[in-house]
Amino acid sequence: MNMNKVTTDRLELKPMELTDAPALFSFWSDPAVTKHMNIEAFTDVAQAEQMISLLQELSQEGKACRWTITLRQPFEIIGSCGFNYLDHENKRAEIGYDLGRFFWGSGYASEAIRAMLGFGFEQLGLNRIEAKVEPENVSSIKLLKRLQFTEEGRLREYEMSKGKLVDVIMFSLLRSEWHG
Repeated sequence: MNMNKVTTDRLELKPMELTDAPALFSFWSDPAVTKHMNIEAFTDVAQAEQMISLLQELSQEGKACRWTITLRQPFEIIGSCGFNYLDHENKRAEIGYDLGRFFWGSGYASEAIRAMLGFGFEQLGLNRIEAKVEPENVSSIKLLKRLQFTEEGRLREYEMSKGKLVDVIMFSLLRSEWHG
């Protein structure tokens, strides 16, 4: 898939590169950041390199895409976001996102997700964008509600996370509800 850079007022979403591994490792090794992600906190930068390679491969196959989120001024990597899976046949995708702890509460996640939504609806022709969130991830739930996602319900023991089955809450936003 041809992933473009996506630019906002303060951020640039750029296709992930192996050179991003040290910065992303610093976030993906932080238990506070990975608490609600379905990965264990990384212990070696090689894990970040492997993750980036996997995500690049999935992107080339058109199955997923992930960007590195950077500040535009000054240039600094602050996290990642993207479509965890792309279902082209049914015109839907699931989003995921993470920010380094230092960047929480600055509106960056909201800005990055809005840009991602625009890309999904306008460039990829999606009709439905989903987000699955663990019930304890209150900050992410509030963020999705602010972005006008609809809470569709709790999926009990839906997926494995850190060796145990966890509940998730399904959220969605439809193209007809998107206000750019």
